[in-house]
Amino acid sequence: MFFFLVVVVYNKFKIPCPQEIINGTSSTLHNTTSEDMCRPKYFTFNSKTAYALPTLAFAFVCHPSVLPIYSELRDRSQKKMQLVSYLSFFAMFIMYLVTAVFGYLTFYDKVHSELLSTYNNQKDILILTVRLAVITAVILTVPVLFFTVRSSLFELARKTKYSFWQHLLVTIVLLSVIDLLVIFIPSMKDIFGAVGATSANMLIFILPSSLYLKITSGNDSMSTKRLGAFGFLALGLLFSLVSIPLVIYDWAHGGGKENGN
Repeated sequence: MFFFLVVVVYNKFKIPCPQEIINGTSSTLHNTTSEDMCRPKYFTFNSKTAYALPTLAFAFVCHPSVLPIYSELRDRSQKKMQLVSYLSFFAMFIMYLVTAVFGYLTFYDKVHSELLSTYNNQKDILILTVRLAVITAVILTVPVLFFTVRSSLFELARKTKYSFWQHLLVTIVLLSVIDLLVIFIPSMKDIFGAVGATSANMLIFILPSSLYLKITSGNDSMSTKRLGAFGFLALGLLFSLVSIPLVIYDWAHGGGKENGN
């Protein structure tokens, strides 16, 4: 992912602006509107704005990785795990921010929801290498997530005895569903929007604050922190009430098609 970041920054200074993207090819425009097209807009509101917050929420959902990482720590403790979390979140925030900024400053209003799809030069070895690196990273992440998903499903079914064939069957079903989603969903922003507005929002805002309020119920000494938890819960509910209808509205009006915004 760091290589991804470096390539995006490098291409910002390599690709001329503005770019006109037509039918999978790019060409440089030379006209009187060049300055306007290459002037960054700090705030843009359109049909894709509804995907911004859900995508941010989805990006920072790390819950499936917490327990595996914690179990691998030497002399593990809450303080050490917090340090690992702070460093990881800060590093990812910087990488996401720089990648997004330089990706936007490369293509401006022509940038796609999936940044890599905006680079249309099929012979660019760097971009092809980045795509391969991203695919490899996703493939190597799947086993960790599958372990968590399978464990959760078997926990819900209250099954404690290990069965190889059941594990194999669940894995095949999950992979089949994932493959179908990849084939038929037109853009990753739809997944980020849906998952970010629902499960990611639940994991980040609603469930932690609800559980905290539950375990501190009747504890007057925690009144100040409980007030903060109430605010966090209200923020999560407001987030859902705003994001979910906007995402559904965009889907209903054909927003699933990539239009460069």
